[in-house]
Amino acid sequence: MAETTVFEPGGYRYVRGRFQYSGGVSAEPGFVIERARFARPVPLDEGFRRIETYLDGLGRPPTAFCACELRSPGQFTEEGFIAFNRVYVSTLERWGIFKDDDNPVARSNVCPEVHPPSEPCFHAFSYTVPAGAGDAAGLKSFVIAGSGEAPEGPGGYGDRIIRLGDTSPDAMREKARFVLGALELRMAALGLTWADATTSQVYTVHEIQGFLADEVVRRGAAPDGVTWTYARPPVQGLEFEMDVRSVPVERVVA
Repeated sequence: MAETTVFEPGGYRYVRGRFQYSGGVSAEPGFVIERARFARPVPLDEGFRRIETYLDGLGRPPTAFCACELRSPGQFTEEGFIAFNRVYVSTLERWGIFKDDDNPVARSNVCPEVHPPSEPCFHAFSYTVPAGAGDAAGLKSFVIAGSGEAPEGPGGYGDRIIRLGDTSPDAMREKARFVLGALELRMAALGLTWADATTSQVYTVHEIQGFLADEVVRRGAAPDGVTWTYARPPVQGLEFEMDVRSVPVERVVA
């Protein structure tokens, strides 16, 4: 099972992953996770500034930042993705979150196929706040990072992508099955199952109806349906991505 670690300054536990993001986060006792979505995509640097101001207004430190959802202009090459992530984590390092290539923050970063942004932008972000009396009693609070159809491990994405270059219905079913299994492993590391989820998000430009019932709904991965965003995963060659969360409070902010 994946290793988890508590990030005490943020009030959350995370699944350790690759340097650019964790596999997922869950609120520690005494805290809950909230989500804020920008009304319009906000460029990365400006987004970080707005998030810091927003958290300060709540009386929360930057270390409360625990997850985010990004939108990028198009799929990255592997080298381009590494370069982007080094820029992305530099602010997290300044905030006291990222250290020694260990990043507690969960993340999804996808590329809208229609009306993409001109540069990488924030779509939404999540953060911890102290739990209040009666706050969604019994509801677990977590965000699982986006996962595409490539097992984690050594080598480049091209060596690991499931059915690379194949977007046939059978291949897309296999890709989806792998992604769902990867999310289940991340949830299991945090003591969670699909029964704890409230929202599942799918990112692909390919047809999903052919496997939606058997691979997604029947396993409980569509707690209230799925949100399908017509977008590609961030790295060239990836075709299918999902993330999942349970967040009791969600807001839209300017």
